Amino acid sequence: MNSLLTMTLAATIAATPIAEGQAAEPIGKHQITLENDRMTPEVLWAMGRIGSHEASPDGRQLLYTVSYYSVEQNKSRTVICLSDISGENLRQLTQGTKSESEPAFIEGGRRIAFLTGGQVWSMNLDGSDRRQLTQGEPVAGFKFSPDETRVILIREVPQTTSIQPKEKDLPLASGMVIDDMNYKHWDQFVTAIPHIFVAPFDGEKVGAAKDILEGEPYECPMLPFGGTEQFCWSPDSKQIAYTSRKKTGVAYAISTDSDIYLYDVEAGTTRNLCKPEGYREPASDATESLQWQPKNKATEDINAGYDQNPQFSPDGKWIAWQSMERDGYESDRNRLCVLDFSTGVKQYVTEQFESSVEGFAWAPDSKSLYFTGVWHARQMVYATNLKGEVRCLTSGDYDYGSVQVLPGGRQLLVERHSMSAPSDLYLLTPVKNKVGVVKQITHENDHILSQLCLGEVKERWVKTTDGKEELCWVIYPSHFDPTKKYPALLFCEGGPQSPVSQFWSYRWNFQIMAAHGYIVIAPNRRGLPGFGQEWLEQISGDYSGQCMQDYLSAIDDLKQETYVDADRLGCVGASFGGYSVYWLAGHHDKRFKAFIAHDGIFNTQQQYLETEEMWFANWDLKGAPWRRGFTASTQANGTNRPSSSASQLIEEPGKHNAFAESPHLYVDCWDTPILCIHGDKDYRILSSQGQSAFNAARLRGIPAQLLLYPDENHWVLKPQNGILWQRTFFRWLEKWLQ
Repeated sequence: MNSLLTMTLAATIAATPIAEGQAAEPIGKHQITLENDRMTPEVLWAMGRIGSHEASPDGRQLLYTVSYYSVEQNKSRTVICLSDISGENLRQLTQGTKSESEPAFIEGGRRIAFLTGGQVWSMNLDGSDRRQLTQGEPVAGFKFSPDETRVILIREVPQTTSIQPKEKDLPLASGMVIDDMNYKHWDQFVTAIPHIFVAPFDGEKVGAAKDILEGEPYECPMLPFGGTEQFCWSPDSKQIAYTSRKKTGVAYAISTDSDIYLYDVEAGTTRNLCKPEGYREPASDATESLQWQPKNKATEDINAGYDQNPQFSPDGKWIAWQSMERDGYESDRNRLCVLDFSTGVKQYVTEQFESSVEGFAWAPDSKSLYFTGVWHARQMVYATNLKGEVRCLTSGDYDYGSVQVLPGGRQLLVERHSMSAPSDLYLLTPVKNKVGVVKQITHENDHILSQLCLGEVKERWVKTTDGKEELCWVIYPSHFDPTKKYPALLFCEGGPQSPVSQFWSYRWNFQIMAAHGYIVIAPNRRGLPGFGQEWLEQISGDYSGQCMQDYLSAIDDLKQETYVDADRLGCVGASFGGYSVYWLAGHHDKRFKAFIAHDGIFNTQQQYLETEEMWFANWDLKGAPWRRGFTASTQANGTNRPSSSASQLIEEPGKHNAFAESPHLYVDCWDTPILCIHGDKDYRILSSQGQSAFNAARLRGIPAQLLLYPDENHWVLKPQNGILWQRTFFRWLEKWLQ
C-alpha cells in the first residue's frame, strides 16, 4: 500500500521544478506514462477537466474548454479548444500562460468571443486577430444578443446592506462593522455582489454599460454558484429574462424565493413573471421552518421557491425555467415551468417525472423540450412536449449533464461521465420510441484511462429495516479476486439530498479507493432524489433516523459476502456525509474500525446559528433549538442529553429531534479512530465543527487526526491541498484497516 501512496510517474504534472525568477511554462495536457495500472492522486490531478461547451450556429463545429492543473505551480489553466462536431481536426486555440474561458460563437460562427484577464475578447477560428472588446471593471461572464447589437456583462457592485463601508481614513483596518445577516456567503464576506449590465456592441468594441439592477441591493446571478445560465435574451433581442432573489438581511437568509424578471431593453422597465401584480409577501417567523408558514400554504401559484435559469422558446412565444414550489426548501423537486406570453398561463410540463430537472433546452420547433434528471441513481436525458408527455432518450450506467440542441433538432450535444470515466462530450441522436444513439466526440483522458485497471461497478439492491429496497453501488478493487478478503468502506453521501448517481469526483473518487484495495458501497439512502418524493423528503428533520438505518443496512448486507473482511470496515463521508460519520461513531455497535469525516456537522445546536444559509437550517432542523424543546430546562434528568419529553416537542410525531440527537451528545459512546478534515473558509459549516470533533476524540483518548485547511472552503480546490487530502485519507485507512 505504501508504494501506491508514494508512486511517481515517468512524466507527471509539470515535473521540472521552476527556478526562482524563471517564467512558468504554460500548464497544459499531461502526456504521462504510468509505472503501473493503479489510480493515484497524481494521476487524478493529471487529468484534463472539460468545462463549458457549445456547437456552432450551423452545427458543424464544437467549441469547449479544458482545465489543466500543475501540482508544482499549485494552480490551473483553462484553455479553449475547437474541433469539427465529429471531434476531428482538434486544435487548441489558447496559447501563452493565461487562462481563457467561456467561449461563444459570434458573427454567425465566424469568430469566437471569450474571457481572459477579466475582459471580453474575440478571435478568429484559428486563434488569430485577437481583439479586446471591453474595458474597465472586470467582467465575470457575458452573453451577446441574438442580433449582436448588445451584450450582457456580469460585473460586481458594492454591497453595504449588511457590512458597512470601510472608514475612508482607515484603509488598512481589517475590521468589519456588520448590521444584518447575509454578511457571508459560502467562502467570502459579502462586500460586493454581481449585477448584470447591458452595453451596445458595434462589432468592434463594447460601449458604456448600464446596470439593469441599478440601485437594487440584489444579486444576479445569485450567489454562490449562479452564472450566465441565470439570464437570457429574447429571440428578437428586445427583452432580457433574469433570475434574482430580491431580498436582503434576515429575509434573504431564511428564504429561497427567487423569481424570474423580464426587462424591456428599450423602455428600461422590469416585471416579475412569477408573482401576480401587487403581490405582498406575508410576514414570517425567522426562527421557524417556512414549511408551516403562510406563504407555503398559499392556494394560488405564486412560485414561492427557487425559480431560475430562464430560456425563451425559439419562436419567442414561450419562456421556460426551473421552478421549486416551496420557499425555504433547497432540495424541493425542480419542475420545468413554461409560461405562455399570449395568455399569461403557467404550466408544469415535467409532472410525469417524479424527480428534479437538472438542465434543459428548447427544441427548434418550440413545441418540446429536452432535459436531464436523476432516476434510480442515473442521470438521463428526457424529452417532454407542452402537454407534459415525458419519455427517456438514454440508458446505461451513466450521468448525462448539460444538453444543447443542434440546428434542425436531429442531434443533441451532451456531456457524460460515470464512476469509471470523467466527463467527455457526446452526440445524442434521438430515435422515436427507442433509446437514442450516442457517439463520443471528445477523448480528453483516453491516454490515461487506457493505462489504468479500473474497478468494476455493480448495482446492488438492499432490504432496509422498514422493508423497502435501497439501491447501492458497489465498487470492487482493481484486479478483484473473489477468493480473497478485502477491507470495505461505507460511503456516506452529502447534500443531504444529493444523488449517489454515476458521478465522477476528483476527491471522493471511488476508483482511487478501489485502486488502494477497498471495496466501496455507496447507498442511495433515504433523502436522495430519483426514488420519488416520499423517499426524498423522509430525511428532513430526521437526520438520525431512517437514513442512518439505511446506511447500516447497506454495510451489513455487504459484509455477508465471503470476500469482505467484516473486521476491517471503514466509514467515510463529507458534508451531511461528515455528519453521518460523526453520528455513526456513537451508534455503530463496533461495526467500524476507522472513520473519516470531512466538513461535517458535529453539533447541530451550534450549526443552527453558525451557518449563513438559515433557510437550510430552518427546514432541515425544523427551526431554532429553543423552539424544539432543547433548552436548559431539559437537562433536569441529570444527563448531557435532553429528556425524552423534550425530544417529542416537534410538529411531526415520530420524527427525531435533530438537536436532541446531535452527534456531539454521543461522544461518550465513541470508541473508534477518527480523522476529521475541514476548511477554515467553509462558511456553511464552520471549521469549529471539525475542530470540536477532533478535540472531543482526543479528550476521550481516542486515536484521532485533524487535517485543517486555512485556505479552503467546503471543497478542496488547490492541487497540492488535493494531493495532501488523498495521501492523508489513505494513510489513515491503511493504519487502521490494513
